[in-house]
Amino acid sequence: MRTLASALALMLAAGGSAAAQTTPATTAQAGSVVTWIHAGRLLDRPGERPRGPSTIIVRDGKIAEIRDGLAPAEPGARLVDLSDRFVLPGLIDMHVHLWGIGGDPLRARLETTTRDDADDMVTALSNARATLDAGFTTVRDLGGDARGMRALAQAFGRGELVGPTVIQAGAPISVSGGHGDPTNGLNATFADAVHAHTTNTCDGPTDCTRAVREQVALGAQVIKFMATGGVLSNVSGGLGRAMSPEEMRAVIQTAHGLGRRVAAHSHAAEGTRAAVEAGVDTIDHGTYLDDQTVRLMRERGTWLVPTMIAPVTALEQARAGVLPPATIPKAEAAAAAAAESHARAIRAGVRVAFGTDSGVSKHGENAREFSLMVAAGMTPAQAIRAATVDAAEALGRAETLGTIAPGRTADIIAVAGDPLTDVRALETVDFVMHDGRVHKSTGRAVMAE
Repeated sequence: MRTLASALALMLAAGGSAAAQTTPATTAQAGSVVTWIHAGRLLDRPGERPRGPSTIIVRDGKIAEIRDGLAPAEPGARLVDLSDRFVLPGLIDMHVHLWGIGGDPLRARLETTTRDDADDMVTALSNARATLDAGFTTVRDLGGDARGMRALAQAFGRGELVGPTVIQAGAPISVSGGHGDPTNGLNATFADAVHAHTTNTCDGPTDCTRAVREQVALGAQVIKFMATGGVLSNVSGGLGRAMSPEEMRAVIQTAHGLGRRVAAHSHAAEGTRAAVEAGVDTIDHGTYLDDQTVRLMRERGTWLVPTMIAPVTALEQARAGVLPPATIPKAEAAAAAAAESHARAIRAGVRVAFGTDSGVSKHGENAREFSLMVAAGMTPAQAIRAATVDAAEALGRAETLGTIAPGRTADIIAVAGDPLTDVRALETVDFVMHDGRVHKSTGRAVMAE
């Protein structure tokens, strides 16, 4: 713990200086600064028509007012000129993994036995900054060190470190030998050492109740469980259902009783169907979706978080030889099925919330997901709504996130192009405000007193 504290202290100083180099008005300035933003076009409520030139007034980290036209700023206020930019709410990614090395599986494998928690925390800070710079002001972290991610999430929330709002799950609940069992693929010596400190594996409903409670005790704000096998776990088992329906019900009921929403990592249709029947809130991945499962998800209102970029990236990595042999046939099969399954769900009207599984792909490239969503049948407007209004609802935070409206958190981004015409415009974000603090301002998105 002393090592972790030392790493945090070092990165606290580094994070502050990095922010200071990004914009003249640093993140050290509190959200109490009054900011007027001139927007060329404003998509204040994704899913509705954008407004023309508008003025957004931010006070104490909240949206105070929106006016038509480019109104002159009040005396003493800070003015942000985005009059040639398209402005919209900060984006939400429902599925990331900030902790440790992401997007580089060969390096991650090589350094498994040489990295400490402090190393992974330092990397997580870098990942978080890349994510925020990409315009993602809120993320749901679905797998990382429970205590470390809790500490980071709280530090981000206090403004002591630079990163998005994080709703974190800690370690995912898994059956022994399942996708989330950290002993998979280890030799006996390492497996025994890791098992002695493992709290997230369970077998049987009673044990799974215990595992959920332990993650909540460690700070989990949401619970994730492994309904099926996984592509990247170093075991030869496939992607079929791994957890029994009784175990799933125990996980979900325990989490809901403790006020936590639940995400199910799920590939095979049987596992997805069982999780939906058990009352899960989101299905993450949903690689193999048959008509029966899609119909059930639509009827129950279950959210799909498709993470379309993940199987594409995993297949690229497998073919490049940077994944263990056991993962290669699973990557091939998942990539082939995912696009068709997601298109089927979109056609049927299943509710979709944006998520990438960043950590498989590189952090900061989250917005590449948008073009894949459009290719699967969504309009750019629907894809943007999935990463704002709909994701906020799926998180249970629709009252504070997802739109630019009076009383909402001042999470605001801007891009040069029109993402409603070409959604890839979101891959290059020029301006990022989070909780009323300006974290990124480039090009003509300049600030003046």
